[in-house]
This record gives sequence, C-alpha cells and structure tokens, in this order.
Amino acid sequence: MSRVLIMATNGFEQSELTGPRERLEQAGIETRVASPERGEIRGWQDKDWGEAVTVDLSLDKIDVGDYDALLLPGGQMNPDILRMDDRAIGVVNDFAEADKIIAAICHAPWLLAEAGLLEGRIVTSWPSIRTDLINAGADVVDRDVVEDGNLITSRKPDDVPAFSEALIARLRLEQSEAA
Repeated sequence: MSRVLIMATNGFEQSELTGPRERLEQAGIETRVASPERGEIRGWQDKDWGEAVTVDLSLDKIDVGDYDALLLPGGQMNPDILRMDDRAIGVVNDFAEADKIIAAICHAPWLLAEAGLLEGRIVTSWPSIRTDLINAGADVVDRDVVEDGNLITSRKPDDVPAFSEALIARLRLEQSEAA
C-alpha cells in the first residue's frame, strides 16, 4: 500500500488538504499529516477559519523512507508560514533528494521555490505567485494539473479532482513498476 505524507500548518486551504486526502484514502492510500504544530491545525475556508485536522507527527519525526509522496496543500497562509521554517524546507528537499513524488497545489509551489527545486521545471500555481516561480527558474503554465518529473502541481481548489487523480495514478504506476 502506498503512503502519502501531507505537510501543513494553520491556514491551509481546507479543500486542498481534505479533498485530496479523502480521494487518496478512498483509493486505498494511507495518509499522515505532519506539521510544526502539535495536536490540531485549522484550515481556511470561505474567508474564515475552517475545520481542524489532527496532526499525526511533527516535522522532526519524518522518515522520508516511510512515504511514497509528499502532498503540499495551498492556501495563502499555510505555505507562506512553512517556507520560513527550515525544517519544512528540509522535508521538501529530503523528498526531492529521494526522488519521491511531490504534489503541490495553489500557493504551495512557494515551498518548491524556497527549496530551490524549480530551475528548468514546468509547473502551475495560483496566479499571484507565478512571478515568484518564474523568478525561481520555472516555466509556468496555466493548466489544471502539470506533471514534470517527480513534481505534480495544480492551480486552485477547483483543480483538486484532477490533482488528486494525477497523484493517485502516479502512485499506482510506481507501485506496479516496483512489483
């Protein structure tokens, strides 16, 4: 069975964490939530605080070898906070160095830029951060989902179905290749 680590903190876009997590779990893929926070983190939904999500482990307890992919939900606050946390950037870099799938939606590609992973890569994102991604060396396109090597990126909550399906398909492909 595949395992996906979801890294988030307070202010994650509610639908960009819960939507993919629900689809992954329906596909038989185990998910865990890691955060610099303990206990619970709160999402952001419709211009106000959303529901709380239980944190399964701290950033210090992550073993990249336990996971097949890293899922980075967006929202404006969540990735902006995480990109200033050296431990969070370390997690992104550890997944990249292990050539694991990294799936980032909305504002979450900010973390890919901060980790120095975008030079020469094709990605998509929320429109307001596209200049940041271009400045980090990415070729930014406007599509619901973009796959480039180990990176999967999407633009917004409306893209959650395509984003989730791309991640599930990649996990199934890697699982079948490993069998």
